[in-house]
Amino acid sequence: MGEKITGAQSLVYALEAAGVDVAFGIPGGAILPLYDPLMDSPKVRHILVRHEQGAGHAAEGYAAATGRVGVCMATSGPGATNLVTPIADANMDSVPIVAITGQVPSGSIGTDAFQEADIRGITMPITKHNFLITNPDEIPRAIAEAFHLASTGRPGPVLVDVSKDAMQAKTEFIWPTSIDLPGYHPVTKPHAKQVREAARMIMAAKQPVLYVGGGVIRARASDTLRRLADLTGIPVVTTLMARGAFPDSHPQHLGMPGMHGTVAAVGALQKSDLLITLGARFDDRVTGHLESFAPNAAVIHADIDPAEIGKNRQADVPIVGDLAEIIPELILAIEAEQLAGKVGEYEAWWALLNRMRATYPLGYESFDDGTLAPQYVIERLGLISGPESIYASGVGQHQMWASQFIGYEHPNTWLNSGGLGTMGYAVPAAMGAKVGCPDKTVWAIDGDGCFQMTNQELATCAINDIPIKVALINNGNLGMVRQWQTLFYNQRYSNTNLQTNRIPDFVKLAEAYGCYGLRCESMEQVDATIEKALGMNDAFVVIDFVVHPDAMVWPMVAAGTSNDDIMVARAMAPDWGDH
Repeated sequence: MGEKITGAQSLVYALEAAGVDVAFGIPGGAILPLYDPLMDSPKVRHILVRHEQGAGHAAEGYAAATGRVGVCMATSGPGATNLVTPIADANMDSVPIVAITGQVPSGSIGTDAFQEADIRGITMPITKHNFLITNPDEIPRAIAEAFHLASTGRPGPVLVDVSKDAMQAKTEFIWPTSIDLPGYHPVTKPHAKQVREAARMIMAAKQPVLYVGGGVIRARASDTLRRLADLTGIPVVTTLMARGAFPDSHPQHLGMPGMHGTVAAVGALQKSDLLITLGARFDDRVTGHLESFAPNAAVIHADIDPAEIGKNRQADVPIVGDLAEIIPELILAIEAEQLAGKVGEYEAWWALLNRMRATYPLGYESFDDGTLAPQYVIERLGLISGPESIYASGVGQHQMWASQFIGYEHPNTWLNSGGLGTMGYAVPAAMGAKVGCPDKTVWAIDGDGCFQMTNQELATCAINDIPIKVALINNGNLGMVRQWQTLFYNQRYSNTNLQTNRIPDFVKLAEAYGCYGLRCESMEQVDATIEKALGMNDAFVVIDFVVHPDAMVWPMVAAGTSNDDIMVARAMAPDWGDH
């Protein structure tokens, strides 16, 4: 018989055995037994956040920046339900996190006890799997399985709900030596015949496109993607979730496709005869009106999640597996085709794409009254801070500008809420990223709307010495909603104005949180302000960039319309040119 310990102590040992070095959370009644032994752990650093949503997004930011599993914890009832948004966010964007929640004592479950919520039932649709543990002997295995599930196959969130009495009861700590989950056996090795067929289709295509999604980043397959692109000479587009998977500076990169993608990237997909889809899911923000998307293209679809293949667009060649294994095998198959004398002939294709690139480059308008163009701010930030920095954005116009006007050269340097579109993501995600990558410069690029949802985590950053920088794109409005009202609601600005008389004053707010607050209102100040913030190496800085309220995100494909109807700065569909 081993030493008898509490279930809570067993849970701490399990977290240590799973390799956890940091957890973000807030204690409360049902999870209080865990917080006592956690205090003595030599390995697990606990960071006390100011809101459970901040804990969840911080775990996401940590995971997205490091590739490791992020951990958050909360008490029962409202503590647990405050984690629902980041759990749903992680589920949409395939982010590996484990959420640990306390639950009321097992004898009280189902009685509407104080701070009771059926968090297992609530999160069932938005987790890869979740556990309710009422027997302390089951804690180590549940934690081991949770981390395995979160980090393998298609990554995602797993919730472990532990009743208070299970944490208080006596048990032994036995870490499982093996994991056997019936029905969970992700396929990682692709089917060789499918890979050979894909290679044949690639060599025969005249207008192929490498349509790259966030799965390439999650699979750590960016280097092999670069080899595939260099080998074939095929153009590359990277979705919002894949920014950084392929270097922006590479001549074959056409940029981001989709609702606010470049004309060249959107046009390449529309005119393509073959989509080589790697870890992307034909999301509605990329396809626009689905029936009119890439109408002449055959589809190769490679993904670790078989449920994604054929979900929105039928695949001519489906390949289930890990992209880290698929892409090298595809390279070998293409090299074999090339040795047999096959050559991809893309001169006419590149002539068309380069014409699009030259005719419709990304741009933005400046303002005669001297007010700041937000795109200029973000462009300068990217150039001055550089591609080694990590950029986490909120959701809205500033998110699109940050995806368009910063040059991303490396994976895991662009963090955003893509699928769920969660306002308030940036500050806590940047905090988590900085904890995971303390030697990197980490920027939260936020809007004044998003910032007011989670800016309390600046207190967490200041108290725990997590020196993130915040670039606040302050247009005084819910900018993206205002843009839609401008375009589709006759400029009737219902409930989108956030500010009059500088309420709040973001510089004073930053200072109240123990951060440095800077304000920038003109082009002449931009570079010096950014450089000043970067010069404060270990300081928490918030820059209030006061920008013009009517700046627009262009290009734009209106929701539900065809990508052929892409708008370029209020001008309707561009001339794609002939084949």
